[in-house]
Amino acid sequence: MKRLLFIACMLLVASNTMACAVCESQQPRLLKGITHGTGPESKWDYLIVSAMLTVVLLTLFFSIKWIIRPGEKSENHIKNFILNNP
Repeated sequence: MKRLLFIACMLLVASNTMACAVCESQQPRLLKGITHGTGPESKWDYLIVSAMLTVVLLTLFFSIKWIIRPGEKSENHIKNFILNNP
């Protein structure tokens, strides 16, 4: 747990040091200090990034959930066939 907290703190510190002063002035208020280059060109950029972020977070959630509790209880499941077959 301490290691995870340390990594999270380091990512937070690193994100504050990513953008230079010129790039920071070109970014919208939401992204100031985070990225280099020009900001989003339209509202569609925010929508696309939000959709991608949603997909990634859902994938991460379900991946972790099913690694911790797979839920295969059936005796006919392919996992049991592979594990019990010599």
